[in-house]
Amino acid sequence: MEILNFPTASFFSLLLTIMRISLVVFMLPFFGAGSIPNPVKGALCLVMSLAVWPKLHFPASMLPHDVLGMVLMLAGELMLGLVLDIIIRFLFAAVMIGGHFIGFAMGFSMMNVLDPMTGTSESVTAQVLYQSTILIFLIMNGHLLLLQGLADSFSLVPPGGLFITPQLGESVLRFSAQMFSLGARIAAPILASLFLVDLALALVSRAAPQMNVLMLGFPLKIGVGFLFMTLVLTALSRFVGDYLIDLGPMFMAAMTAGPK
Repeated sequence: MEILNFPTASFFSLLLTIMRISLVVFMLPFFGAGSIPNPVKGALCLVMSLAVWPKLHFPASMLPHDVLGMVLMLAGELMLGLVLDIIIRFLFAAVMIGGHFIGFAMGFSMMNVLDPMTGTSESVTAQVLYQSTILIFLIMNGHLLLLQGLADSFSLVPPGGLFITPQLGESVLRFSAQMFSLGARIAAPILASLFLVDLALALVSRAAPQMNVLMLGFPLKIGVGFLFMTLVLTALSRFVGDYLIDLGPMFMAAMTAGPK
């Protein structure tokens, strides 16, 4: 039996490839962003599937013959895309955490903007660092590393083979520890400088009680915060680069943690 002059085995093999790429790509950032129309994402998945299928594909024998097997396979593919998405989100969540710390220290805690990607209100400083991180990530070809991780999944994870296991949970928790440490490293220079400003203002208020230290402190802390934020933006590229270096091993550890 042939479908549109296409051998049945090849058709089912292509179907498995489209299933893996579409479900994973729709979960990944940049490729599956909510601001991208679904027809565009669907066309991207179809083109990518046709491009990689001659080299990366699953045999047609892996396609389940019952509904339950198909549901389990879809669940496994969704879990794979979710795990890869979570690992990438750790980087941007760390930047957002550092941005919130910085905004609170600078007095911007009540000044929020709407994030068009998520539809939530975020701190101004967090949005600045977030958008800068996205640009640095793309400049350093981070999106190509995402596609490389997707390509490696064909040899490491069979269709529907990645499910929640204790080993996978430990890997995700280990990766999440880097989120808080990276957020603290990003915010540390600005927090330290603003602490020194607060200390100086406290000494001034003791030496000259008649000065309105509160009114003087707001513009001073904002100016010092933005001054040191330029240094943070300079160091942010190194943080992103170090994270991208570890991204391949993290993908490998996550994809080999599930049952085979």
